[in-house]
Amino acid sequence: MSRTEFIIATAIVLFIAFCLGWFFNWLVHRFSRVAQNDMTELDKMAQQLHEAEEERDHVVSEYHKKELDISNKLNQTQAELEAAMEGLRTARQEAEDLRDYIERLNMGE
Repeated sequence: MSRTEFIIATAIVLFIAFCLGWFFNWLVHRFSRVAQNDMTELDKMAQQLHEAEEERDHVVSEYHKKELDISNKLNQTQAELEAAMEGLRTARQEAEDLRDYIERLNMGE
């Protein structure tokens, strides 16, 4: 193979490689291209997702506030119940003491 034939063969191989590269590049861009309509839809979906996340965060915050409020009310109610039960025990004890006192007075008569 002479020098001229080698140069021509190399040029043909390089030209074929260039053409194949250009074709595959065009093919990839053709299939991966996103239409403007699709981009508008994607932007709208991203905005809706962002709004939904903000709303979720707000709802979670409100939930935690209400949970804390209910927990505080429960603790307060339990404290009031304990105080009422202690008062009831004291009243029962006093009533029992008074009954005993009255029975002793009645027996003494």
